[in-house]
Amino acid sequence: MSQDQKSDTWKAGYAARAKVLGEAYVEKAYREADDFSRDLQDYLTEHAWGASWVRPGLDFRTRSMLNLAMITALNRPHELEIHLRGAIRNGVTRDEIKEVLLQTAVYCGAPAALDSFRIARKVFAELDGK
Repeated sequence: MSQDQKSDTWKAGYAARAKVLGEAYVEKAYREADDFSRDLQDYLTEHAWGASWVRPGLDFRTRSMLNLAMITALNRPHELEIHLRGAIRNGVTRDEIKEVLLQTAVYCGAPAALDSFRIARKVFAELDGK
């Protein structure tokens, strides 16, 4: 099904997902999807992004900070790396990221926070060209 045939919620979700994660990342996710995984991509675009991220009440910057904390709690390093980049795109500063991750040390445990700090340092180094 082409994008023109998708629901308005899916279209809004695609736009939000591309804004936060980058157009290249989203296009690659769809390009690499197969018959098995394509439905998951559509589900995430419509429900996670279209029905959640674009809701009024919280801006993308705040949603990004919440995601960093929740993804740390869930110990999902791959998703954390992706959402760290998204948080930076959404205007979250490195100092704010540090504070979010410090907060996770209290509520999620030191090992989770340590892993997230390591991943953040890696992402920052890549962004700085080091």
